[in-house]
Amino acid sequence: MMRIMFATIVFLLSPAPGHGANCQDNPESEKAPQKAACRPLETVSIFGVAQDSRDVAGGASEISQEQLQAFATTDVVRALRRVPGASLQAEDGFGLRPNISIRGTPSERSSRITLLEDNVLIAPAPYAAPSAYYFPTFGRIHGVEVLKGPAGISQGPYTVGGALNLVSTPVPDSRSGRVSLEAGSDDTWRAHAWFGDSGTRASWMVETHQWQSDGYQDIDRSDSATGLDKSDYLAKMSFRSDPAAAIYQEFNIKLQTSDEISQQSYLGLTDVDFHRQPLRRYGASALDTMDSGHDQVVLNWRVEPSDQLALFVTAYNNESQRAWYKTEGLDADGSDSPDDFQRTSWASIVSAINMEASAAGLDAGSLQAILDGADTAPGSIQLRNNSRDYYSRGVQGGGLLSLEGKRASHELKFGVRLHEDQEDRLQRNDTYQQAGGLLVLNAIGMEGNAGNRVQQAEAFSFFVQDRIELGDWALSPGLRYENVRQQRFNYGADPDNPAVRGASGLVSERGNREDFWIPGMGVMYQANEHWTVLGGVHRGFSAPGDRDGVDAELSINYEAGFRYQHGSTALDVIAFFHDYENLQGICTASSGRNCEIGDAFNGDAVSVPGLELLFNHDFATGQRWSIPLSVSYTWMDAEFETDIADSAFFGDVTAGDPVPYIPDHQLFASIGFSLGPWSAHLSGSYVDAVCTVATCGAFERTESSTTFDLGVQYRTGSNIEWYAAVENLTSELSIAGRQPYGARPGKDRSWLLGARIGF
Repeated sequence: MMRIMFATIVFLLSPAPGHGANCQDNPESEKAPQKAACRPLETVSIFGVAQDSRDVAGGASEISQEQLQAFATTDVVRALRRVPGASLQAEDGFGLRPNISIRGTPSERSSRITLLEDNVLIAPAPYAAPSAYYFPTFGRIHGVEVLKGPAGISQGPYTVGGALNLVSTPVPDSRSGRVSLEAGSDDTWRAHAWFGDSGTRASWMVETHQWQSDGYQDIDRSDSATGLDKSDYLAKMSFRSDPAAAIYQEFNIKLQTSDEISQQSYLGLTDVDFHRQPLRRYGASALDTMDSGHDQVVLNWRVEPSDQLALFVTAYNNESQRAWYKTEGLDADGSDSPDDFQRTSWASIVSAINMEASAAGLDAGSLQAILDGADTAPGSIQLRNNSRDYYSRGVQGGGLLSLEGKRASHELKFGVRLHEDQEDRLQRNDTYQQAGGLLVLNAIGMEGNAGNRVQQAEAFSFFVQDRIELGDWALSPGLRYENVRQQRFNYGADPDNPAVRGASGLVSERGNREDFWIPGMGVMYQANEHWTVLGGVHRGFSAPGDRDGVDAELSINYEAGFRYQHGSTALDVIAFFHDYENLQGICTASSGRNCEIGDAFNGDAVSVPGLELLFNHDFATGQRWSIPLSVSYTWMDAEFETDIADSAFFGDVTAGDPVPYIPDHQLFASIGFSLGPWSAHLSGSYVDAVCTVATCGAFERTESSTTFDLGVQYRTGSNIEWYAAVENLTSELSIAGRQPYGARPGKDRSWLLGARIGF
């Protein structure tokens, strides 16, 4: 069901790649200067006045539509392998709920980076519960922008690592459309279509993306799928004043809705089972299913009082819902009562089997027999309906002012935002027994017996940032302010009214309000026509969350490097150092820690030195063919600097222990070849093994992996392109993750065939 919402397209003027201007013939506009006659239809780039990422005074990267189409990429995790500084924790193989880190931030559910779609905060509740249990359908995304360093303070609330902006399909310049159809392994099929038109005073576009797969894993004793079924719909409309008008105005509307059912589980494998059959899933996960939806509406008004000033006002609202029904653990005593279940988590059970130890009074052999399908006592397996509703809404305004002085020019960017968001969880535990290898329901629990809580946040923020061009120098001083109020309401389970939100059901309440000033400065120096030197320093900040005796996450971040550009050769080398005053740990189900979901913990001081390298070159010697090469490399050494005494989240940490899931080395390389209607691209990605917890003991590391992808395209005529792609050519199936409940693989080798038809 469609819910009304509003979402933001924020203050930055440069249209993203492929976004055209409405420059059709118009007799009324002939009197106007060319600048007024050709207006961008959308303003979605987070690079601001910079024309592309290489003009940003700080670390920045972009992924074009052409790069995404070369491999028919529908997984944001695979796409971001080419971005230096980005670390990814693989989970479901489809990128449905990715774990993204930028420059050493914690990766759990991408909760410590600013996630945007068309400059709209897109996490379900960016302040109160930012974990990305909703993520935009990546198969409909047109391009990707990543902003790091001092420039990122314009894109709060998370400025330690930076911002990730997903650029949606632009409205076309003229009446046109495209249909992409593909089918592949594991009964996967995908259809993506859009159609739109632009006139002098109005433009519009409608789009749909349909995606289905049976999945690449096999569940013991079950023919249930392990894939997904997702539908996504989007519409855009724009109404403009006469481009020749003295004061130009534009009103934009964006509507989006999506629904997803995916058969995803948190239950992994023991190491022995993984190395025997990595694509296996235990029968205890046969009923695990995510049912989710997301709705969005964007209203944006833009006015240009002069060629030097542009102003924006935006109202936005996002609503997300999800019910993830999945296995949680075992009650060795076989309790029938879902409301009195003595749960031993699957994480503890898998760990006990790996260590040949006992858990819940059972030895490793007995625990393994249960995973293999042995009958259990009534009510001994718990499944939980992790049901949550979210909203994220607000109003923001801002603008861009251009000033020309005798010695320097200024591009002053500013913005202000009033925002509120909420996570409402009403979760239920049910009990099952395993009989004949199948799950049999014993009892349905009372709503709220696994969590009855509302978490809310209100925030007021503003920023101002100036790009000062003075000869060969470009300076970008900026300042951001965040005032955040957090509240949490815990409710008891009332047998007469389990969903009660009144005073009679309120068990506890807590909250806080704090404000933060976040300064930054970026510098670029154009040494000559080929070489640029850059550097910067800024304060890192993460929205505080609901805290009880937990310090805010703050850091001081430094970067320095250079860029080289000569013809088709480009090289970026940037060194950075993040000096955390306190790394905050946020308990989530995906973290697999022994803590209450939503609680925060002090990680104390952490240091993250790093180096990013990006090299691009085209070996083409003629106009009809090209051989593009791209290489991206990242080195990081993220470590705790203090001892932490056995917290429920971080465990027993000693100074020098690694920050989990941050690899020391990552390498991505791709090479292509195009000649006439043919083109082909081959990519390889290496990811170092990582520690999954700071102690990094036995069974607490992933395995390094090297994967290869191949994409081939053939164009027939001007409007039809046939393509094929193979992911994970060598069928690399190393342990990609261990959280929350055991060893997990990446996606196995898969293939697809498709066609793109333009009209």
